Amino acid sequence: MSSPSKPLTIALVDDYDVVVVGVATMLEPYRERVLVAEIDTNSSVSDLVDVVLYDSFAQPESDAQEIAVLVENPRAKRVVVYTWNFHPDLVEHARRQGVHGYLSKSLPARELVAALEAVHAGEVVISEPPRRARPATGLDWPGRSEGLTDREAEILALITQGKNNAEVAQLTYLSPNTIKSYIRSTYRKINVTSRTQAVLWGIERGFTPDHHRIEHWRGGP
Repeated sequence: MSSPSKPLTIALVDDYDVVVVGVATMLEPYRERVLVAEIDTNSSVSDLVDVVLYDSFAQPESDAQEIAVLVENPRAKRVVVYTWNFHPDLVEHARRQGVHGYLSKSLPARELVAALEAVHAGEVVISEPPRRARPATGLDWPGRSEGLTDREAEILALITQGKNNAEVAQLTYLSPNTIKSYIRSTYRKINVTSRTQAVLWGIERGFTPDHHRIEHWRGGP
């Protein structure tokens, strides 16, 4: 696909600064094609943008409210979900809500940019489910420097938000046994033995949602 005459503008939305700033940094080499207009954490999109890229890290993926708000926002022309969770029910639910794309975090930056351009051109783009839940190079998340995988970090963030195991399983579309396995591996990596210790560790290291907006990312519009 050829590049548009001017870059499309996007807003990045998630509740964690480190996550959306990582996505913005990954897209930076392609700023002649995709320009980040704003980054929102727990704030509504305020600029008129071509595409909103909604990162689902540590969000209630089965809760449609956040996506519905974005789809209904007149300042967001198109909405794309950016995730590694391709449970069929989640994909179908998002499509019924009116999202214009459901993109995998395993996409290399160049393919992500091409997909965003296709969405901007009027296509509905649904990525192929990734064979392995391995994020694209350049993405970041809380706890990465401590050795946590993105999924371990996401589950720890949900625990830090006060979710119990059953709620985490429901929200992430994972089985309770899978959640327990992730929790055990997370506890080993962060050297804790109880849920209370894990929550305190998470609070101290940025696993609670942020409340910021970063406008005009690196000279953006």
